[in-house]
Amino acid sequence: MNVALSGGAPLRGELRVPGDKSIAHRALIFGSLAHGWTRIAGLPRGEDVASTIRALGTLGVAISRNDESAIVMGRGPDALDARGADVDCGNSGTTMRLLMGALAGGRTRVRLTGDASLSKRPMRRVSGPLAELGARVHLALGDRAPLEVEGTPLAGANCELKLPSAQVKSALLLAALRARGTTRLTGMLDSRDHTERMLPMFGARLESRDGEIVVEGGQRLRGAFVRVPGDASSAAFWIAAGSVVPGALLRLRDVGVNPTRLGFVRALTRMGAKISVLPLAREGEPVADITVEYAPLHAIELTAADVPDLIDELPLLAVVATQATGRTVVRGASELRVKESDRIEAVARFLRAMGATIETFDDGFAIEGPQALHGAKVQPQDDHRIAMAGAVAGLVATGETIVADAECASVSYPEFFDTLGQLAGQARR
Repeated sequence: MNVALSGGAPLRGELRVPGDKSIAHRALIFGSLAHGWTRIAGLPRGEDVASTIRALGTLGVAISRNDESAIVMGRGPDALDARGADVDCGNSGTTMRLLMGALAGGRTRVRLTGDASLSKRPMRRVSGPLAELGARVHLALGDRAPLEVEGTPLAGANCELKLPSAQVKSALLLAALRARGTTRLTGMLDSRDHTERMLPMFGARLESRDGEIVVEGGQRLRGAFVRVPGDASSAAFWIAAGSVVPGALLRLRDVGVNPTRLGFVRALTRMGAKISVLPLAREGEPVADITVEYAPLHAIELTAADVPDLIDELPLLAVVATQATGRTVVRGASELRVKESDRIEAVARFLRAMGATIETFDDGFAIEGPQALHGAKVQPQDDHRIAMAGAVAGLVATGETIVADAECASVSYPEFFDTLGQLAGQARR
């Protein structure tokens, strides 16, 4: 499916974004490992979350879904011990990596597979730390999927994280809950903390102190109620569009504002964006209404210390940088090279097709702005975030922009192009 759009239209209105898939993955998996019912509200419709539901179903977990809610019948950690199961994780790296940790302490051997894109993503970063607890994970050539998790008794260990990855951290915490003894995580812990926030809702005891997370093994989880807030990464596309489209004024309702997910908002605020955040009283993850209005922007520089809190939004930041005055530089983001696509090259390719000049590095990019963009064809390479970033670029370009294979946005945001059409009166399929 190709989508055609053009710049110049006003962008005004109020909207809700899909539920946060990072939180939804965890609620589904934790609920499966718990004893008793778990009820989840605000579940997103994207393909990644559907992959987790299918994977857990293959492992024998009963999940009843009704639109944006679900009920999970948890049967404890042994619920995932389906002997000889072949589990398809689709395009979802979170599904595969968290299941590696959840299955590591089991009693059976389970094969995890994925689509062509997921099969290119590195898995040694997860299997290596898990091995410190005694886990046995057998990777395919090149340290990638398909892979097999051979369940075996685990023992607590001291694990130092070498990169700031919430998926690695979460896999280790899940494995630690089934291990014998104490596990201590140290090192690069400054990544998304949804797991640390959510596990106590299921009755788990974690201690975070002095740069370490301590978990005692053998804990019993119990079912819980989880309300999934709006996805901050999905909201970022509208925050970006509202900041760069002249005359734009958007209000986003019920967005998750976990501090580890607001790096993009902080970066745009530094650039001069007109963004207001109104906190709402909720239990669990913090939630707010966010209003964004067009404003002139200026360049900033981001370093490795900034990257973990906005890694998924960096291609979008490149689009914004083309409209900001000065030289925007991003370094320390080599992780972008091993996402669903090589996102540094993917965003550079479509911006150059639109007439922009962008300098790329092994770990980032630099853009001198402002630059005038013209319509072009965006090839997202089956990467949902590249497709949507290309659409935002099209909103400030002259002429018509075509986003090819736009259906790949359904991985995280199936309604994106329909919402864009409603807000801007365009986006023809």
